[in-house]
Amino acid sequence: MNSTLAGLIKNGQTLYPQSRIYGGIHGIEGIIDGKIPDITELSNSQLKSLSKMPGAALRSSRHKLLPNDIGPLLNTLRAHDIRILHTIGGNDSAVTGLRVSEAAQEDKYELQVINLPKTIDNDIVLTDHSPGYGSAARFISQATFGIGKDAEAMGINSPICILEVMGRDSGWLAAASSFYKKTDHDAPHFIGIPEVIFSEEHFMISIESAYRNYGYAIAVVSEKIRSAEGNLGRDNPPTFTDNFGHNYFESPGKYLSNLVEKRLGVRCRWEKPGTIQRSFMDAVSTTDREEAYQIGQKAVEMARSGMNDVIPTLIRSNNQKYEYSIGSASLKDVAGEIRYLPEKYRPDEQGYTSDSFKSYLRPLLGNPIHDTDSIFHLL
Repeated sequence: MNSTLAGLIKNGQTLYPQSRIYGGIHGIEGIIDGKIPDITELSNSQLKSLSKMPGAALRSSRHKLLPNDIGPLLNTLRAHDIRILHTIGGNDSAVTGLRVSEAAQEDKYELQVINLPKTIDNDIVLTDHSPGYGSAARFISQATFGIGKDAEAMGINSPICILEVMGRDSGWLAAASSFYKKTDHDAPHFIGIPEVIFSEEHFMISIESAYRNYGYAIAVVSEKIRSAEGNLGRDNPPTFTDNFGHNYFESPGKYLSNLVEKRLGVRCRWEKPGTIQRSFMDAVSTTDREEAYQIGQKAVEMARSGMNDVIPTLIRSNNQKYEYSIGSASLKDVAGEIRYLPEKYRPDEQGYTSDSFKSYLRPLLGNPIHDTDSIFHLL
C-alpha cells in the first residue's frame, strides 16, 4: 500500500506540478472529518522510505459510507477544490470509490475516481493478481516450510501443527503454503480453503495418515473455512462484525487443534500469524513492491488522460519469462465482486497444488530465498 502511495505522490508531483496532493487520515474517514494533510512536498528520500514501510502510512479504514457521510465528504473536497480521488484497497475500497463517484455526479460536482488495487487476499476480479498478495504468499510459503521442519524435529513432543492464514472468501493465500511441497512427506499435508466445503473426517484422515507415516503432520487452513452446516464452531456467535457486514468467528485453527488432540491423543499446536503475514518487512516480494509502485504512477497517468471510475489491472504476458503490463477495468465491474481460487489451482486432500499454480505463483514471490532441494531430506 505504501509503495503504491509513494508512486502516486511521485508521479503526481511530476504530472501535476501546480496542484496539491492531500492524504486522507484513515482513508475515507479522514475526508469525511476534514483530516487531509498536504503531502505534496515529500522529498525523494522520504518517498523511498515510504515505499518500504509496512502498514498504511495514512492509516487504514474499514468504514462503510453512510448517507449522512456524503455531505461532509463533498464539503471537504469542495473546500480544497479536489478533483481527483484515489482510493487504495480491495473490494470494499472499490465499493467506496464507486459510491463517492455516484454521489459527486448526483451533486453535479466534477470528480474523477480511480481506485488503486491492494489486497493480500488476491480476490480482486479482472486482474492477474493483486499487489500485496505476492509478499503475503511469500511469508506463508516460508512459514509453512519452517513449521513443517520444526514439527518434524520435535517428533512425539509436538508432532502436529495447524497454521491459520488470512483469506476471508478465497483460498489464494492458503494455497501458497504448498509452494515448497515436493513429496508426500513434505508439509503441508492438508490445505483447507473457503471455496471447498470442509469435512472434519477428511481432515482427520489426512492428518492421521501423515502423522502415522512421517511422524508429523501440518495443516494450513483459511480463517473462514466452512463446513456443510456453516462456519466451524457455528454454535458460537461471531466474535466481531465489521461495518461491511463481514462476520468473524472464533479461530478454526484452535477448534481443529482441539479436535486433533482429542482424536489422536498427541499435542497439536496452532499458529495464527494474523497481521504479521501482511506486515513482515523482510518477507516483502521484490516483484510485489515494484508492481505496487508502478500502479501508483500509472493511476496518475490515467487521471491525466481523463479516465474515471476505473481501477488499474495487472496483465501477465504469455511469454515464458515473467512480464506484465498495466491495463484498466471499470469500477462497476470490480466493486463487490470476488475472485475465487480457480479449480485448477485448488489443493488436493494431501496438500498438493498443481504445477500450473506454482508457475503462476513463482514470479510473484520475488527473489528466491535459497535452494531448498539440497536440504529437504538429509536423514
